[in-house]
Amino acid sequence: MAEETLEEMPSDRVADLVEFIVCGLVDDEDAVSLDVTDGEDGSLIEVSCAEADAGRIIGRRGRTIKAIRTLARALGQRVGTSVEVEVLG
Repeated sequence: MAEETLEEMPSDRVADLVEFIVCGLVDDEDAVSLDVTDGEDGSLIEVSCAEADAGRIIGRRGRTIKAIRTLARALGQRVGTSVEVEVLG
């Protein structure tokens, strides 16, 4: 039986950070899911959440999501990948 080794992608570390931050902001943690798409030019992290919690993640005038994106990009740079974060309500 062949043993599969799952290599951790650099984007996985960034996704873990984004998930940790988002789960701290929302009321319904069970509704939070992340979809990570790795491409040649970087990674896209799509955050899905309960519709009522989308505003909490985005924040007033987008300040909260802007801060999350800044942290994600900074960590992405350290692990060697470019990252974009999008919120799907």
